[in-house]
Amino acid sequence: MYRFLLSRQWVILTLLGLVLIPTMIKLGFWQLHRHESRVARNEEVAASLAAPTVPAGRLTGVGREPADDEKFRTVTARGTYDTRHEVVVRHRTASDGDTIGYFVVTPLVREDGSAILVNRGWIRSEGDLTSFPKVPEAPKGKVTVTGRMMPDETTEASGIKDTKGLPDRQVMLINSGKQADEVGRPLAGGFIQLMKTSPEPGGKQPEVLPEPDHSGIGPHMAYAVQWWLFTGAVPVGWVILVRREAKDRGAKESGPGTGAAEDAAREPEKVAP
Repeated sequence: MYRFLLSRQWVILTLLGLVLIPTMIKLGFWQLHRHESRVARNEEVAASLAAPTVPAGRLTGVGREPADDEKFRTVTARGTYDTRHEVVVRHRTASDGDTIGYFVVTPLVREDGSAILVNRGWIRSEGDLTSFPKVPEAPKGKVTVTGRMMPDETTEASGIKDTKGLPDRQVMLINSGKQADEVGRPLAGGFIQLMKTSPEPGGKQPEVLPEPDHSGIGPHMAYAVQWWLFTGAVPVGWVILVRREAKDRGAKESGPGTGAAEDAAREPEKVAP
């Protein structure tokens, strides 16, 4: 009755199901791991944001980058902005996640003569992308900045290609190692993502970047459950198709003649009057 399972069509269908089952199980676990990574990342960010504010020198220094678990930790630094070595970072989005513009990165020269990069925030890009944009002037004199400690950006971590041949004072990545030669003084690793400045500057300033999201977990768990449901549907669907095929073949083998004969056999014999 089930000899049709040895046909080429059914062998291929069965093998396809056997391949799909472990593949979808693996995809489900992949999404589960992504969910777990997102949850762990949220916990790390929340812990860093809640940690006490410390001087930037506690977390970074010349030739030393902040540790991975110190990312987003609130730090302070005091010094004077070096606007001569200010750069803008191309193709960065505003807080709405859509509008393209620049980040404004300015070295802050500290009392010991070393500097640390400060991402002062976002500005809108104008029509001409080949020249240095109009940047709100950095506060003059001694200032104390408070912000989130960030590691140097790299292509591997961000996925942003470090394009060469850009217009003067424009970069693709905020990277202290790449900018140290341009600044011309010892430069601490990483950079500060500005939150506030004291004394508070007057006039227009770049748009301060919002606090990183550490509440959303994304759809990864739902996707994992979905893949596992698909895994269970494969053998169930295979059984339903097999039973339907067997039923259809059985009906064809019995044929209309057989059905009529069975009906005649069940009909009571007529008695002559």
